[in-house]
Amino acid sequence: MTTRREFLGSVPAMGAAFAIAGDTLIEGGGAVRAQQAPLAGHFHPKGKAPSDHTRAVLEAAKSQLPFADTRDFEEQAKGLIAPMTEMVIPADAGHVAWDMASFQFLDQQAEFDSIHPSLHRISKLNNNYGLYEVIPGIYQVRGFDLSDLTFIRGKTGWIVFDPLVSSETARAAWKLFQAHRGEGLPVSAVIYSHTHGDHWGGVRGILDEADVRSGKVEVIAPVDFLGFTVSENVYAGNAMNRRLFYQYGLLLPAAPHGYVGQGLGTRVSAGATGLIAPTRLVREPIEEFEVDGLRMVFHNTPNTEAPREMNTWIPEMKALWMAENVTATLHNIYTLRGAQVRDPLAWSKYIADALYRFGLEAEVMFASHHWPRWGNDRIQEVLRAQRDLYANMNNQVLHLANQGVTINQVHNVYEVPAGLQQQWHCRGYHGSPEHNARGVIQRYLGFWDCNPATLIPLSPEESAPLYVEMMGGPDRILARGRELHDAGDYLLASEIVNKLVQAEPDNAEAKDLLADIFEQIGYQQENPGLRNSFLAGAYELRTGIPEGETADSSSPDVIRAMSTELFLNFLGIRMDSRKAEGLRFTINLVTPDTGETFLIEMENATLTNIAGFQAAQPDLTLTIDRTDLEQTMMGAKTLDAQIADGTARIEGDPSVLGKLAATMVDFDPRFEIMPGTKAQPAIVARANPYEAVPERIIAE
Repeated sequence: MTTRREFLGSVPAMGAAFAIAGDTLIEGGGAVRAQQAPLAGHFHPKGKAPSDHTRAVLEAAKSQLPFADTRDFEEQAKGLIAPMTEMVIPADAGHVAWDMASFQFLDQQAEFDSIHPSLHRISKLNNNYGLYEVIPGIYQVRGFDLSDLTFIRGKTGWIVFDPLVSSETARAAWKLFQAHRGEGLPVSAVIYSHTHGDHWGGVRGILDEADVRSGKVEVIAPVDFLGFTVSENVYAGNAMNRRLFYQYGLLLPAAPHGYVGQGLGTRVSAGATGLIAPTRLVREPIEEFEVDGLRMVFHNTPNTEAPREMNTWIPEMKALWMAENVTATLHNIYTLRGAQVRDPLAWSKYIADALYRFGLEAEVMFASHHWPRWGNDRIQEVLRAQRDLYANMNNQVLHLANQGVTINQVHNVYEVPAGLQQQWHCRGYHGSPEHNARGVIQRYLGFWDCNPATLIPLSPEESAPLYVEMMGGPDRILARGRELHDAGDYLLASEIVNKLVQAEPDNAEAKDLLADIFEQIGYQQENPGLRNSFLAGAYELRTGIPEGETADSSSPDVIRAMSTELFLNFLGIRMDSRKAEGLRFTINLVTPDTGETFLIEMENATLTNIAGFQAAQPDLTLTIDRTDLEQTMMGAKTLDAQIADGTARIEGDPSVLGKLAATMVDFDPRFEIMPGTKAQPAIVARANPYEAVPERIIAE
């Protein structure tokens, strides 16, 4: 098999192999050892400067990237009506919801030796902040959140597409819009393009739910919107939220040696998240109807960037809304926070469908992130390249898999075609070629590489002591790890030093060295998720997991959107089966206001439920309105309290509820990832304004 290193023989144009470039770019000795003293200006007292090896990798990348193509900067700047002058948006709860000022450093230097030049470029492009005209009648507020807020003129008011993450940022965007183009007209309709939280979470900042309930304002979404909005983030939600610390760099301050952007936008806002349920669902693959007097053609694209998503064609304006199916990046097939792997072939085909159904006559194409594209030639260029990007990744990764390349090799072998590498919007600013290629194999073949030795692997902490012993002990590993670090062979260094950290979690010297290694790998990454993950790993190795308050991952609106069955399923996940051994009981649950019934059974240390059934002789029958059950679901009122005040009624053995409650576990949102990093007080000099509210449903 030809490895990527052998095939390329030098640093590749795409960012996928920059992390291993230390041993491909620099041969032999003569390397200058990376700075070991604390770096002035670094946000962490143990932080190090980029090594000569890292700077050489970034310089090589710069020479191979298409910086002569400046069309994105021209398109990004086009149509500016008014910049936002208030760089900080406060949250209603008193903390900072949005801090654009912290990203101004990106515009103050032409380049940084700790930031990949391509990542610096997209971060500067995302550093726009204001109201823009797309075409007359279509406007966007950009730079107020991870996503954009779009306003389209209807007959009686403004049709809003995708109202950001937080109420506070959406409200500020609406205020800016009204000051310059809103004409004092109200919101006449809201359209959620898909199920991810940065496309609906700020709706209460622009819309009064009373107007929705009265029928004055319609809220439109793709079919099955609510179910997938909640379910994608519930079952493994605590683990996803913890992993977001890495993918989204939630503990990293915005700084040249820290967080520099998320590719799709600058950052996720930290305000109040709400959800108003849709009043109209788009059910057909292609569905056309008027929204506030404006004809729209909705194009359902399930199982692409989100489980449920839809593009929109506005014929009168020749305007094509591509939601998040086509933005200015290679998106995630496998997302590092964790989610079901997406279908790149279906994604490609839906882009092709949009191209031939709408794109041949479109004159402007806009989306929920980044900036529009104008002119039919430009639109077709982007659509065709994006179509090919996902199709190639699907087909060629499987081509390699069918020749024996495994999930543990493919990221070092698969390459995005050279022609696509030279198109900025195909670069890996959200998904990366590395983790996406592995995701394709995971989708089709799963995690196993077909080597029996890896079929029932020991846990890392179990196998690591043997590795340490066979390598000659900690001192030998540390010495060799430093040699590899100093030679720029950072991935090789991480292989052996990680074994030592796994075997000896309290070995401070090993953790510091591994942090230094991770930091250099992070600096070299074009992809923000990879950069953030390595730098977050370095941060936690040096500091521990910072303690502090964390926000609930679900707003009351999201809890209300959760089906009763989903809630009961999640109880089965929260239950520790070791505490349920020997328990056996049945519960009938009745919610009179919704007419639902459930049979809940505890048996074989497993909690199950089935809708529409009741036991003939249950141990307990619980009758409670669904609206009251929501108080318990949100943690606002205990079930015992609702039974005591008569809100809930029980028949049978009341001890059953106590037995069930005793098996439940509250998940810790700050569980340990790197060994020996139990929660410690934060020591970062500059407080991260987003640290107080990291857990939220984003799911990009």
